[in-house]
Amino acid sequence: MPELPEVETVRRGLQPVLEGARLVRVEARRPDLRFPFPARFSERLTGKTITALGRRAKYLTMHVDGGPVLICHLGMSGSFRIEAADGNETPGTFHHERSKNSTHDHVVFDVETAAGARSRVIFNDPRRFGFMLFAEGVPDTHPMLTGLGVEPTGNALDGALLASLLKGRRSPLKAALLDQRLIAGLGNIYVSEALWRAGLSPLREAGTIAKGGKKAREQAERLAEAIRSVIADAIAAGGSSLRDYVQTDGSLGYFQHSFAVYDREGEPCPKPGCGGHIERIVQSGRSTFYCRTCQR
Repeated sequence: MPELPEVETVRRGLQPVLEGARLVRVEARRPDLRFPFPARFSERLTGKTITALGRRAKYLTMHVDGGPVLICHLGMSGSFRIEAADGNETPGTFHHERSKNSTHDHVVFDVETAAGARSRVIFNDPRRFGFMLFAEGVPDTHPMLTGLGVEPTGNALDGALLASLLKGRRSPLKAALLDQRLIAGLGNIYVSEALWRAGLSPLREAGTIAKGGKKAREQAERLAEAIRSVIADAIAAGGSSLRDYVQTDGSLGYFQHSFAVYDREGEPCPKPGCGGHIERIVQSGRSTFYCRTCQR
């Protein structure tokens, strides 16, 4: 499942083509994906100008003049590709062929810029776990978005805020960080990486970094910084290309080449002077990778 950095990379790939463009034609080629398309889906979007393309956690949001807001989730295999008016694509670094079987091209957006340039944005989803829904008014009030926690980007997430979110929680630290009601958009890969950077065990009780005192404050600040930095580094790298994820130009993200612990079971811990090895355990049905020597 694409995580926040992958979704942000897709947003940045679509933004130059979609923001400010008019939706000349919108075609849904089947009645549903994971959920049925909203009533009058194509009709309510056709002819509208896209005013902003945003992201909330792992969701893309397309704002159009006069509403509604389109909320899109990529699911497990969803991807967008951009085609010029002549049908050509521009492959990027690490390009590989994606599904272009028209059976899986479920939504097609024909757009035109203010200067008259035409292009086509196609949503392809072989497994159909993605979805597109409408939000009326403020998108954060939609059931898919309401209750989401703070974004793990920028400086809003600091040690004090993180400590307040985790205070009194007895669940394992990794499980707490995956709770979307606390921090929105954090997923399995980047939590493992952030915990390694912070030197904290995924097994420790979450509330231990919120008990007050200098040591706990330092741990909370170290973890907040690790979360922000690992997300920023992953966005800069274009995300992590695992299984189906690709960027809008077909590029593969390459942050997976920088993994310190994820999917590196049995390898030496890369922290200088540590001497430990990466282990894999299962927490709540998900793989966790960590070094028990330097993560306490």
